[in-house]
Amino acid sequence: MIILRFIIAVLVLSTLGNSQQRKIKLDIMDKNDISLNYLFYLPEDYKDDKEKKWPMILFLHGMGERGDDLELVKIHGIPKIVSSKKDFSFIAVSPQCPIEFVWRDKEMLIALESLLLKLVKNFRIDKSRIYVTGLSMGGRGTWAIAAHRPDLFAAAAPICGGGDPETASSLTKLPFWVFQGALDTVHYPEESEIMIKALKNNGGEVRYTLYPELHHDSWTITYGNPELYKWFLSKKIIS
Repeated sequence: MIILRFIIAVLVLSTLGNSQQRKIKLDIMDKNDISLNYLFYLPEDYKDDKEKKWPMILFLHGMGERGDDLELVKIHGIPKIVSSKKDFSFIAVSPQCPIEFVWRDKEMLIALESLLLKLVKNFRIDKSRIYVTGLSMGGRGTWAIAAHRPDLFAAAAPICGGGDPETASSLTKLPFWVFQGALDTVHYPEESEIMIKALKNNGGEVRYTLYPELHHDSWTITYGNPELYKWFLSKKIIS
């Protein structure tokens, strides 16, 4: 049984401006005694409408940002975008994977699930519009957490990272937009394309963007593209 000690300063958040990323910690007290540090962002006008529920993005970083320094998580992806974009219209949570794990590990999938459920309980998050995306190791993690709890997400956008094609049958109701550099020699395009083929063979909804001139860094152009966020918002869980 997992017991959560959720260290989150709700009262502090209510007294401070919203449009900053808070550094918060989630301790998961089980036999592995896992601590999950994460960045948490609330939109500028979150406090203005007490009834409004917001879409949320879960961002999973790459291998090089593991550890216990949350400043590393701000280097790429959604945290970098949030730091420079005041009108970002999503709640964003960006956890940091401990150095001894990768996102696909069972312990991490349970931790991510616990984190999402706790945030949904404590903040005005639209449960029908939760999205997941990640790059490299986080791209692989995106496939893994989507397969672990496909019911939690309205859409997923893995970047330069493959998954387990055996899980494709559990992902058929979840829309994917997959991004990949054609010249990537860290996570080869075949990794993404195996998952795309498996999804299509199972009747899944998948969109694929292959950048012909890009190597491993296919995330900078992707996260800088407004079409990604429009696509996210076009997807919603229909109960």
